[in-house]
Amino acid sequence: MAATLAGNLVGTGMATAADKVVYQLDWLPGGDKAPVYVGIQEGYFTDEDIEVSIASGRGSTDAVTKMATGQSDIGSADIGALMAARAQDDVPVSAVYALFTQAPHAFFTLADSDIETITDIEGKRVATSPFTSSNAFLPLVLKENDMPADAVTLTKSDPGALGPMLITGNTDAIIAWVTNVALFKSQAAEAGKDIRVLPWSEAGLELYSSSIVAADKFLEERPEVARRFLKAFAKAVAFTRDNPEKAGEHLHAMVPEVDPDVAAGQIRDTMELIFNDVTEKDGVGVFTPERIKKTWAYVSEANELPEDALDPETAVKRGFIPESK
Repeated sequence: MAATLAGNLVGTGMATAADKVVYQLDWLPGGDKAPVYVGIQEGYFTDEDIEVSIASGRGSTDAVTKMATGQSDIGSADIGALMAARAQDDVPVSAVYALFTQAPHAFFTLADSDIETITDIEGKRVATSPFTSSNAFLPLVLKENDMPADAVTLTKSDPGALGPMLITGNTDAIIAWVTNVALFKSQAAEAGKDIRVLPWSEAGLELYSSSIVAADKFLEERPEVARRFLKAFAKAVAFTRDNPEKAGEHLHAMVPEVDPDVAAGQIRDTMELIFNDVTEKDGVGVFTPERIKKTWAYVSEANELPEDALDPETAVKRGFIPESK
């Protein structure tokens, strides 16, 4: 009887143990990464019996590699980086949730600069991070606006140095995501300056970008955990949209070096990439075959890959997200 009781207790313990999931960041913690922190702080993952740990990353390619090699289960990455990786190495990672349905890439310059439109960037000094996926799309934006590939003098620098470089005049413009408008405006304001933003989405670049991607092994071996994770994540995205200040505080609570007010500003900028005319039509988290195909057309050209190197539909696994419409 004692053995039976012990067995029942062990069985009960096993049944109630939370599923562990490693979430992979593709960049430094900031407002655009807030939903996963919100999901933890608000208990959405706990409600789904999931224990989430967060792994740091240095770019989308790094994030995809870590998922492909089993170091993490699910996380954020630019779907363009995923498509390029699948086309070249057939990495076992797939996109499961469309996060940014508009391109986040942009030129940032000082508000008093003579760079007022995209075409004004020709002949200027531009600084960028060596890790950002934006670099692959720069030639396309220049081409789309009738400028040569060498229209700018490009310098690659640590992402943390980009804002100071711009503010001190060591570069005419920087390449960054529109999710960082609040951060750069805050840095500029300390020097009595302001920032002008020139989004590439308004210069002809329309595609999916940052997405939730997952290791195929995770999706195949623990599909119900993946569905529960995305159910909780979708709740966290909605909470983040509706409560940017509280979401910023949640992020700050877990990453103290992130200023909650700056994070709240980043969140507001980020939400325009998640909730827009595309998601109004298609639903939040949804990948449509048409836009996936269009995204791959941009990605293949940006990476100088033949368009037939990948069937873009193979980069997506649907059926894991909750109903959004």
